[in-house]
Formats: sequence, C-alpha cells, structure tokens
Amino acid sequence: MRWKGRRESDNVEDHRGGGGAKIGGVSIIGLVVAFVAWKFFGADPTTTYQATKQLTEQHQTTTAEPTQLTADQQEAKQFVATVLADTEDTWSPIFQQLGGTYQAPKLRLFSGSVQSACGAASSAMGPFYCPADQKVYIDTQFFQDMRSQMGISGEQNQTELSRKDQAGDFAMAYVIAHEVGHHVQNLLGISSKVNQMQSQANQAQANQLSVKLELQADCFAGLWANKNQQRTQFLEQGDIAEAMDAAEKIGDDYLQRKARGEVVPDSFTHGTSAQRQRWFEKGFQTGDIQQCDTFNANTL
Repeated sequence: MRWKGRRESDNVEDHRGGGGAKIGGVSIIGLVVAFVAWKFFGADPTTTYQATKQLTEQHQTTTAEPTQLTADQQEAKQFVATVLADTEDTWSPIFQQLGGTYQAPKLRLFSGSVQSACGAASSAMGPFYCPADQKVYIDTQFFQDMRSQMGISGEQNQTELSRKDQAGDFAMAYVIAHEVGHHVQNLLGISSKVNQMQSQANQAQANQLSVKLELQADCFAGLWANKNQQRTQFLEQGDIAEAMDAAEKIGDDYLQRKARGEVVPDSFTHGTSAQRQRWFEKGFQTGDIQQCDTFNANTL
C-alpha cells in the first residue's frame, strides 16, 4: 500500500507516551494477544464497557512515566493521519452528493487505557468508535500485534522484515476505514435506529441487527478503498488479498470455531468470514453507498 507523501489529517489526537501501562498487574500486551482476534475490528464500547469497568474497579491502575515516542510510533501516527485524511477526502464528496456536509471524526491515539465518552477502555478492546464523542480510539500497539497476526514476526529474516512497510498496511487501513464507517452510520442516523430496534428485540434479533451494522461498516470500508484508489492509486499487488485474509480471520464463525471448536450462529455479532469478505468486496467493486444497505438485503 502506497501511503507516504499524501495529506495528513489534523484530526488526530496523540495521547500516547504512557509506556508499559498495566491494569491490575495484567500486562496490556497480554490482554491484546488474548483478545485482539476477538475484537479485531474494535469492540462496541456500549456492550463491553461494563466488563472493562469491572476490571478497572477491581484493580489499581499503574502507568509508567510518559516517554518520548519512538520512530516507529511516530511513523504509526503519520500512517493513521494519512489514512484518516483519505477517509475525509472520500466521504466529504459523498455527503455533498447526498445533500449534506461530512463532519470528520477525531481519532485519538492512546497507550494502554483511555477514558472515552462511552466509558473506560483498554487496549484489549482493540480499535473502537464512540458515538457519544464522535471519536475513533486506537492504541497503535494493536498494529504491531496485528502484524504478528498477519504473519510478520521477529523470527523472520532481515529480507522478510524489510517488507514490513508493505505487509499488513492495507489491513490496518481497513481497520481504520471500518471504524470511520461506524462514524458515517452515526452521522446518517443509522446507528440510532438500530439501537432503538435492538431495545425492542430479543437477544438473537439484537445480535442479527449488530451483524448488519458491522457488515455495513465493512462495505463502507470497501467503498473507501474504491474511491481512494480512483483518487490516489494507492493499492499495490496483494492489498485486497490482505483485506480478504483479515476479514476471514475476524469472522464470528472463524473465531468461535478456533476458540471452542463449534459455532453458535445466534450469538454472532459481527458476521461470518464469508459475509465480511462479501460486503467489503461489494463496497470495493461498486463504490456505491446505496449498495451497502445490509438491512434490506435479501442475503447477507
């Protein structure tokens, strides 16, 4: 993925630098490794806040003194700011065509844990969007763990490590575009309608509505890739395959089968691997927001 040299967004808030933060003596990195696949594209803070709150209330939080950002951390910010700018340049004209004005979200980088308007959160939750303050939250350590999930490890030889700027970059951009997709849903009033319907539904129905919301965000991420490719020609060979691989590995069926050897469809909240791949690809192939209506689709 070609990303260097383009405009960087001014909407990035960098609140990192806390160093090896721990909650209750449990390493944040350990939590990320345990949960990064579970919430690979970011958990819904409204459903995970209580668990995080209990964790933080049970144990005292200790944070190391702020440290200067490393070169890798600085580059991570540049990458995030560039991708965020790309989403701004994609969604602004789409909203104009819809007769509105796109209000770009803020994106906050944090280390270890963060307090959002949706509640307390740790790196274990992965990237997430909070509609209450219209911010995307990301601990860039997540990207390092994601590289590991994509097969880039410290045990590889130098030739392989020299490809780290290419390997996994588009999958990480996919993560950001997905979360911005939730912001678009918020601006369009989709999220509030879904929340209202979920309040009147049983658990299985509420989960199905959550799946449709997540799949639409996947489609919006594909739409972003389509429009950004037309505008910047940023894609390289293998990038879409990266996205397909990532979508497979964060499907509810894939994760449940890997965790417990069986799947429970009624408990799905994000969609199967095939569904996530299909809706990203639909957004990418069409570049049409009207084609991302998962709520009225005959087949997910």
